Amino acid sequence: MLELALQIAFTLIGLSLLMNIVRLIRGPSLPDRILTLDTIYINSLALLILLGLWHNTAFYFEAALLIAMLGFIGTVAAAKFLLRGDIIE
Repeated sequence: MLELALQIAFTLIGLSLLMNIVRLIRGPSLPDRILTLDTIYINSLALLILLGLWHNTAFYFEAALLIAMLGFIGTVAAAKFLLRGDIIE
């Protein structure tokens, strides 16, 4: 039962990543593209967590935590750049 649930989750998150890539290419404005990149990294986190469940190891969870921290910092930096035109004040 767990195998089926993981396969369905992998499929749906993979489909979500494909839709995000389409939005990244078609995005009408720069804020839309930045939001899409943020969503892509969140979906990548979900895939890493699913891989951790699939392989029953903690390594993927640690990698997901590291990517989450870096993704948050990147999103904040991009938002500051869009608002002010400069990252460091």
